[in-house]
Amino acid sequence: MKLDKDLVREILLAVEASNEDPLGWTVLNLEGRDAKEVSYHVMLLHEAGLIVGQDLSTCDGLEWLPKRLTYKGHEFLDTVRDGEVWRRTKAGAEKAGVAGLGVLLELGKAYGKEVLKEKLGIELP
Repeated sequence: MKLDKDLVREILLAVEASNEDPLGWTVLNLEGRDAKEVSYHVMLLHEAGLIVGQDLSTCDGLEWLPKRLTYKGHEFLDTVRDGEVWRRTKAGAEKAGVAGLGVLLELGKAYGKEVLKEKLGIELP
């Protein structure tokens, strides 16, 4: 299964918006998304340290549910929350031929600084 960058962002936004107890699970109902694909991406986000997830898989199949965002997850989401920054981040990753979450975070930071400079005239280090 391939890493779906848009699904990564959707999951992070959904977990952040959830009012569930962060010690429990957040059930994700993402329109048009396959449950197995969502579970796979929750597992990847957990492995990357962006969320705390839990493996509830059985012999019936893969099932991962998110509990909460980690600090690193909040940082990543804050970096790519802006639609323009996200568009540039994805385009940059595709142009470079990379898709790793770590690279997306670094690209998001770089494009975020670029957008801030364009909008506010401020250059960040």
